[in-house]
Amino acid sequence: MKTPLVTELKHDPELFEEERFERLVAEKGSVALAFKQAIRDADEILNQRFLRLENIKLIIRRRAWVMDNLLQRLWSHYSCAQCPDIALLAVGGYGRAELHPHSDIDLMILLRDDASAERFKEDLSAFVTQLWDIGLDVGHSVRTLKQCAELADSDITIATNLMESRTICGDPSLTEEMQKVTGPEHIWDAKAFFMAKWTEQIARYDKFSNTEFNLEPDIKGAPGGLRDIQNIGWVAKRYFNANRMSELVSHGFLTSDEYDILNSGHLFLWEVRYALHLITGRGENRLLFDHQRAVADMLGYRDSKATLAVEKFMKRYYRVALSISQLNDMLLQHFDEAILRADEPEVITPVNSRFQIRNDFIEVTHDKVFERTPSALLEVFLILAQNENIQAIRASTIRLIRDSRHLVDEHFRNDIRNISLFMELLRSPNKIYTQFHRMKRYGILGNYIPAFGQAIGQMQYDLFHIYTVDAHSLHVLRNLRMFRHPEVKKDFPIAHFLVQRIPKIELLYIAGLFHDLGKGRGGDHSKLGAVDAYNFCIHHRLSKWDASLVAWLVENHLLMSITSQKKDVSDPDVIHEFACKVSDQIRLDYLHALTVADICATNPKLWNGWRGALLRQLYAETRRALRRGLENPGNREDWIEETKERAMALLSNHNFKEADVTALWDYLGDDYFLRETYGDVARHTEAILNHADSDEPLVLLGKTDERNYQGAAEVFIYTQDAPNLFAATVAALNQLNLSIADAKIITSSTGFSLDTYIILEENGSHIGDDPARVQQIQTKLRKALKDPSKYPEIVHKRMPRALKHFNIPTEVIISNDIEKEYTILELVALDRPGLLAEVGCIFLENNMLIQNARIATLGERVEDVFYITDHNGDMIKDPALCEQLKSAFKEKLDQTAT
Repeated sequence: MKTPLVTELKHDPELFEEERFERLVAEKGSVALAFKQAIRDADEILNQRFLRLENIKLIIRRRAWVMDNLLQRLWSHYSCAQCPDIALLAVGGYGRAELHPHSDIDLMILLRDDASAERFKEDLSAFVTQLWDIGLDVGHSVRTLKQCAELADSDITIATNLMESRTICGDPSLTEEMQKVTGPEHIWDAKAFFMAKWTEQIARYDKFSNTEFNLEPDIKGAPGGLRDIQNIGWVAKRYFNANRMSELVSHGFLTSDEYDILNSGHLFLWEVRYALHLITGRGENRLLFDHQRAVADMLGYRDSKATLAVEKFMKRYYRVALSISQLNDMLLQHFDEAILRADEPEVITPVNSRFQIRNDFIEVTHDKVFERTPSALLEVFLILAQNENIQAIRASTIRLIRDSRHLVDEHFRNDIRNISLFMELLRSPNKIYTQFHRMKRYGILGNYIPAFGQAIGQMQYDLFHIYTVDAHSLHVLRNLRMFRHPEVKKDFPIAHFLVQRIPKIELLYIAGLFHDLGKGRGGDHSKLGAVDAYNFCIHHRLSKWDASLVAWLVENHLLMSITSQKKDVSDPDVIHEFACKVSDQIRLDYLHALTVADICATNPKLWNGWRGALLRQLYAETRRALRRGLENPGNREDWIEETKERAMALLSNHNFKEADVTALWDYLGDDYFLRETYGDVARHTEAILNHADSDEPLVLLGKTDERNYQGAAEVFIYTQDAPNLFAATVAALNQLNLSIADAKIITSSTGFSLDTYIILEENGSHIGDDPARVQQIQTKLRKALKDPSKYPEIVHKRMPRALKHFNIPTEVIISNDIEKEYTILELVALDRPGLLAEVGCIFLENNMLIQNARIATLGERVEDVFYITDHNGDMIKDPALCEQLKSAFKEKLDQTAT
């Protein structure tokens, strides 16, 4: 049983003195008021100690010590305090003597039997009520010994809390008796307890996507957080009756170095949690964007030329979380072997002179294996990849790997045996991602690829990248492996096809590993990574052709996504320009697979049917261009003619006269037929010809014939052109809580506008097939477009929490496209609800007409391109007018972003 803190900790008169407290009671005339004042005074002193970065362990234990003293004084005023059959216990985190500024005060009033409860019912009720009146965040329970045993037997959480209990007031022997009847001899023996806690951890990890590297981690529940350390302590106490983590060293489950890593990580997480409590004024455990900068500042991190303070702090956090996860993995494996599998008959299967398999787990044959044969540090992962029946690595071997990782040095990397083993692992058919994930966790991958080791924990303070660089890189590898499986063919048809036919898949994996490793070093990360990748390939005995391909992929890994999102992939000139950069089919195949894997691994919310459709269209058109030959760029006239012929073939079955169709098409202009597929042209034409009332706007809502957006819907509008048509449309869509993924605007020679918008629900979900929702959208748009001069009011919505913490000044670049006679306005700004409606309003106020638009939202920022003219349809050539337009955007958008 734990020693009460009041006797365990050295007296700290600055925080609490009995005589001073009694004087405060007399002065306030109330124990409760004195209690409030005393805790406020102690908190102020402890918080100042924390801000001076004094020992965090002493700070949180001292806070528990002060609380113990105050509760003892309060308890002593009730007659129940004299009863030997009643005790006041601290449980849970308070039972561990861990009290942060806004931690719950977990208490249990322990009774020997029901008679005690009935006798002191009024006293106990008054005591708890007074705690609430004082304002304490109290979690309390009143239980007899029998109830403790019954509840703990049925609930592992209660059993765990009782296991950590300690006596604040009353007879300690009563607590001892409770711990005995709820101990492993009676309920939850070591095996059952361990299984329950391991199951809890698996479920908890699932809530956080099984990664330590989330953008806004939960420092308590996420992998590598405080709960992992507590889990180790709970199992150790149940199995060894150990009250301190350090006792695991004497039991041989932790080395002194490992304990130091675990303890320093624990102290760091306590510091972060304490800072979060101070900053938020509540028991907050989530490192939200709202708080990361403030926590970094409070803990003493400062900006440098290369790195933000918040990035330094978060890198430290991620590395601490990884180290705790590593030790948690190893210790749980240790416990599994010592507790769950202790009675299993041993079946040992030799692999070679260095490794054997014991009950489906691989282990070294002796503890000098890595010292004598360092290459075995890679060989073990290759054996795992080549044998699907091996479950994992035994804990003792995990420790040896971690202790031997220093052997992976320059000499190791230059050894041809290790070079061959690494390449053989990359070419293995099974479990490559799993092995690379293990190699990272055990410290091998970061040493073997120093650029990877440097990137571990490297975060970027934005909403686009939700993982650290190292976690993201491994996610890319996982996605590339996932593309092989038949079940992903529907969502990723081209990528699934390509990974089956790419001749050297290992080159794709290397590109995936290296594509972002240049980040955090200053300069263009794509170019830095390309140099690293090329040198790695040459060092690993790949041909110069292979090395050049990998380096090109790394340097150009953003090319395909940027082209598809920011440029018009229905424009033959765009396709030809992209095809010239790619230059051949092999590069195109590799680049497409890498691009899709990269987008999905950057942020799962980024991938949607619209982005997939754009990439598929870009891939297909570039493939056609490469087959035709780069010296024969696509002819716009041929493209247009082919679209018309195929659309006419579809319309021939709908009883339309060819002359009527041709007459309509003559007014639509070439850009329309370059932009739309032949199926969409046929669908639009049919709707326009059947649309009898020319005064009523035509609004079509649905999916296009080829792009099947998986939820993104196309809105096609055909109506009389008006200067404020774009503003009216986007304002109406804003009122409908819809977000716009893309917009294309074309005006016919007869003064009709043919506009296409790709839309999603505001939260990124699909529109669905709900007829009522479709009707609502169509009705709203028709009403808004019937008289666009009265465009709907822009709805000013609350900015999402995460966006408030980014300062992205509006940037506007204006240039002229002489050939197409457009002015191009490129806009970079902070994203927020209703942004496009604000943009439309600015264009309207400045008498500008939008001829086309490309919409791209990248995390917290938008990078949109608008093709505009003045109200006469001419390019904007007046420099003063351009400056006026820039100023209007910056003034309006920066104002609404604050």
